[in-house]
Amino acid sequence: MASGQETNDSSNNNSSPKKVYKDPDDGRQRFLLELEFVQCLANPTYIHYLAQNRYFEDEAFIGYLKYLQYWQRPEYIKYIMYPHCLSFLELLQNASFRNAMAHPANKELTHRQQFYFWKNYRNNRLKHILPRPLPEPTAAPPSNALPPPLPPTATTMAASSAPVSAPPVPSPMQYGVPSGPPLAKNDPRNAIDRRKRKKDG
Repeated sequence: MASGQETNDSSNNNSSPKKVYKDPDDGRQRFLLELEFVQCLANPTYIHYLAQNRYFEDEAFIGYLKYLQYWQRPEYIKYIMYPHCLSFLELLQNASFRNAMAHPANKELTHRQQFYFWKNYRNNRLKHILPRPLPEPTAAPPSNALPPPLPPTATTMAASSAPVSAPPVPSPMQYGVPSGPPLAKNDPRNAIDRRKRKKDG
């Protein structure tokens, strides 16, 4: 009989399961809240706010930041819209960074560095992505070699007997303007107006 009672007791334990919490929306609400919080970490001003209000002194909050590192896994990272939040989440694991973000100057420095990263990101990526052609090797002329002298001709002998005068050097402003008369200006006040005007009166 004792064995029969034991089997009844064990069957009662197995048949009555423990009450396990079941999310009504299968964890969707929690997922969205954690996603929103992680993405808020992309803002240095928000991190400064958390440091000023002493959230980083709470061990439970530090544990929560460690727990949130699962967002760096590939199956979750595809939901992140602001990838800087993952960098800041990694930096927030360091106590010295958490303490430094309490100072406004460090917040401004972080914000400025983030801005410069965004500003120059595309150009920096293109420098590393686009292939550059290799420079062509060129043979340098020997430094001791002088150009060969020109043989004397009749024109050079005649020119050497005349006094040497340098040709006039044009002004740099003359390069953009063609020679000849100045350019005609289109002034509407001087042009003939072919439209009919209203007469006063």
